[in-house]
Amino acid sequence: MRIAVLSANPNLYSTKRLVEAGKKKGHEMLIIDHTKCNLVIEKKNPTIIYKGKVLENIDGVIPRIGASVTFFGTAVVRQFEMMKVFSSTESQALVRSRDKLRSLQILSRAGLGLPKTVFSNYSKDVSEVVDAVGGAPLVIKLLEGTQGIGVVLADNRNSAESILEAFNGLQARVIAQEFIKEAGGSDIRVFIVDGVVVGAMKRQGKEGEFRSNLHRGGSANIIELTDEEENAALKAAKAMGLGIAGVDMLQSSRGPLILEVNSSPGLEGIEGATGKDIATHIIKYIERNAN
Repeated sequence: MRIAVLSANPNLYSTKRLVEAGKKKGHEMLIIDHTKCNLVIEKKNPTIIYKGKVLENIDGVIPRIGASVTFFGTAVVRQFEMMKVFSSTESQALVRSRDKLRSLQILSRAGLGLPKTVFSNYSKDVSEVVDAVGGAPLVIKLLEGTQGIGVVLADNRNSAESILEAFNGLQARVIAQEFIKEAGGSDIRVFIVDGVVVGAMKRQGKEGEFRSNLHRGGSANIIELTDEEENAALKAAKAMGLGIAGVDMLQSSRGPLILEVNSSPGLEGIEGATGKDIATHIIKYIERNAN
């Protein structure tokens, strides 16, 4: 088969591993920079022009769309879908996953455990927002933030109110979220492919850091999930409509709490922590579904 990885950076670990795994299984692997595609839209004949040529005879695509180019990247995925090419991540699921507020509403509707979260329209009554999540300490997150950037822990009420007022003044969209103390600065990343958990790791933030992101110096170790954690992760990926998902959750005294469902989860951390060949699971998913 001809499988295309949609990636703006061919040197990223995840991109290279997917190409390597696909070639190992005998497929022709292409890396297409989705930011450089031109979309031709006409009656019954949608096409994509890339580097001066029409893209043809592609059996499946694996989107690795960065958050900063979600709008155009999603349009490219949608164009492939219109061309009857199987995508490992559906365009609509990609759009849903990138809207943090919408994601939380979807997960809440599905009956999943979440940290208590408040979103307001630049409310002047910031004290009310702090009270609504149970007071300080609390976590304040930029809706557009990724990899732990734009996530702040407010230790006390005064700092929480000051941070909220500052973000409101900048007209920056934020959510206020309950701080789960018993998580101890760690979270769990569950990697799901086609409705099956293919790997799970526990990420621990570095000393004095409540964010556990590996990009911020955190560490990761393999973990065996409880039935409750595995079921919550699978239910979250299904609710978001994602065939490939990285589900982030906290361990709390009231069970697993979903933080986020990532539609382009990185492979480096999970493969390093678990020793599992996640990339090949993704290629097999394409094989099962591509025309």
